[in-house]
Amino acid sequence: MSLSGALSNALSGLTASARHSSVVASNISNAMTEGYARRTQEVHARASGTWGGVEIGGVTRHVDRGLVADTRDANSAMQHADAVTVFQRRMEDLLGTPEDGSSLSGRLTTFESAMIAAASRPDLTERLTTVLYAAEDVAKTIKDIGDGIQQIRQDADTEIATATTRMNTLLEEMRSLNEGINRARLTGGNSAPLEDHRQAALDELSDYIPIIEVARDNGQIALFSAGGAILLDGNSAVEFGFSRTTTITANMTQSASLLSGLTINGVAVDTADDRSPIAGGRLAALFEVRDELAEGAQARIDSVARDLVERFQDPTLDPTLLAGDAGLFTDNGAAFAATNEVGLASRLTINAAVDPDQGGATWRLRDGLNATVQGPVSDATLLQDMLAALNEKRTPASGPFTTSGISAPNLASSIMSLTGTERNLSEQSLAFATTREAELKARLLSDGVDTDEEMQRLLLIEQTYAANARLVQTVEDLLDILMRI
Repeated sequence: MSLSGALSNALSGLTASARHSSVVASNISNAMTEGYARRTQEVHARASGTWGGVEIGGVTRHVDRGLVADTRDANSAMQHADAVTVFQRRMEDLLGTPEDGSSLSGRLTTFESAMIAAASRPDLTERLTTVLYAAEDVAKTIKDIGDGIQQIRQDADTEIATATTRMNTLLEEMRSLNEGINRARLTGGNSAPLEDHRQAALDELSDYIPIIEVARDNGQIALFSAGGAILLDGNSAVEFGFSRTTTITANMTQSASLLSGLTINGVAVDTADDRSPIAGGRLAALFEVRDELAEGAQARIDSVARDLVERFQDPTLDPTLLAGDAGLFTDNGAAFAATNEVGLASRLTINAAVDPDQGGATWRLRDGLNATVQGPVSDATLLQDMLAALNEKRTPASGPFTTSGISAPNLASSIMSLTGTERNLSEQSLAFATTREAELKARLLSDGVDTDEEMQRLLLIEQTYAANARLVQTVEDLLDILMRI
């Protein structure tokens, strides 16, 4: 081989070593970077010319696509479970726990105790006042629960709007990255950084909706939702549509067209079915919270409110009441009508006739809500009857409760127990989903950059560089000898 050929070979080796070291350095510095995939520099024998040497190829990005897909699927499931669990925890916070005196059952127990004390001494005004305050606490607790449920729906609606906006941004970003990767591949550039960025965007998108990635030519990808919707293909990305509702009340539902649904390119999609195009991720869970779980919780607390109102609205309980008159607990001051149950919890108030602050008098708790004059102060008949009505075993007229008779305090305990059980089950699902996601993510990270291996590779590159540098020095020495001849 001529000296020129040897020098050419050595220089190509030096260039390849420099490129190799640059790639290895990038791997080491980004070992902990989310979404970064290990790279290797491709080299092969130089085909052109007669001297040989090495020719530098592209940078190969190493990714286990199956493992990445499994990790994204697990992430979607975890996000879904997290949204549901947050709802269940908030519901339990609203209702309280059995040991909490300010819980729903605790308030009813306090109300019951106050009536027992008043029935034992009906002549004492302060005991009647205690009954009034306890009844007001019950009404306020139920109202706060109803209002809290609507706030949960409002928060879910707001998060849906934020999520759809972010999803549209991510899809447009990935459409642009597809173009950039295609351009880099066609012009011989390095597309790996763009692919890293795209993978990070895909990982974030999987928070909201399970996705399926399909490879296309020149490093481009197409995206589909697990439910079958086309999200991105080539240079075309879909647009999700949703309109945020500023104020949500109990009677507002998507089925009644009073709340926004989801659209894809202007076409409405089902958000409730298991075969929904968005099923499985956080977005689907938010719709589930707003349109199913919270509505179900509202129906339960409305059923409790209805049961309480009807127990004290019965004219046979209070002789001063006529049919259609409001009892101790009212629907915003009026008698309750069975056709207007939705949202009753948020409208629950105490009859103004017994409230001195509203022009009433607490002695009517003893003598009758519509009484015009006080009766015998020692007569505890009505108080005893109201106490019996509170503990009477009645079958709730609505709600997912037992068909057998149940008292008002036990009904409150039942709804709290049901909510606690659902919270526990949702946390178990979340724990499983979180463990699965963490395990797959750990496997994905272990399949990424191994710094020990990269350091060993760097030593080999250094040796290769030194060998080529030695060859260049040898050629230089030979040329010097030739020049001196």
